[in-house]
Amino acid sequence: QVHLVESGGGLVQAGGSLRLSCAAFGRIFSSYAWFRQAPGKEREFVAVITWYTGTTDYADSVKDRFTASRDLAKNTVYLQMNSLKPEDTAVYYCAATATYYSVSAHKESLYNNWGRGTQVTVSS
Repeated sequence: QVHLVESGGGLVQAGGSLRLSCAAFGRIFSSYAWFRQAPGKEREFVAVITWYTGTTDYADSVKDRFTASRDLAKNTVYLQMNSLKPEDTAVYYCAATATYYSVSAHKESLYNNWGRGTQVTVSS
């Protein structure tokens, strides 16, 4: 069965770090993205990484603080989050698609495989 499993969320103080993981089971996808949804807000794009080249792109709000990466052997992508701020508090979702897109693929509709999400809470 094809599915994604996120892990690594938790509670951290402002300025701290967390690393999220997204393990893919059942197949290899061409593009992965991270989205997040804060309470009362719409889900928004955070980062994208292409599987075969490792090319990345980020939302302006997280650029220079978050880093996406992947481990080919583990079929897993990561989101390293540094210098966390209270406004980063959200449920973070991993999404993937078998279709190759460039790193401009920021739209939710392009991704047809989603994890259940992991909560990240940043206290001030």
